[in-house]
Amino acid sequence: QLQLAESGGGLVQPGGSLRLSCAASGFSLDRYAIGWFRQAPGKEREGIACISIWHGSTYIADSVKGRFAIATDNAKNTVYLQMNSLKPEDTGIYYCASNRWGEATMPLAGNFDSWGQGTQVTVSS
Repeated sequence: QLQLAESGGGLVQPGGSLRLSCAASGFSLDRYAIGWFRQAPGKEREGIACISIWHGSTYIADSVKGRFAIATDNAKNTVYLQMNSLKPEDTGIYYCASNRWGEATMPLAGNFDSWGQGTQVTVSS
């Protein structure tokens, strides 16, 4: 059974860093695109990053470019979202999701099939 599990969220001060993990089980990452999404209170879910191993591509949204990076550890079947220089507006629930044979373009939620449960990120002093 295909499952995704996020971890690594928490409370951090502005300017701080967090690394989120998305551990995949039941499937191999090399046939999927993995996207990271976030949802702030009262706002729509926003796709912010995507990686496609089979396609050899990555995508980072303009809203986080230069501060966030996406990477994989194939041996651990895990995708990471490194978040630096965090701002209060980065606060939200962060989700990862999978898209079989997807490419790393701007992630649209409707294109992703399986989702993790989310991890809360709070940026506050």
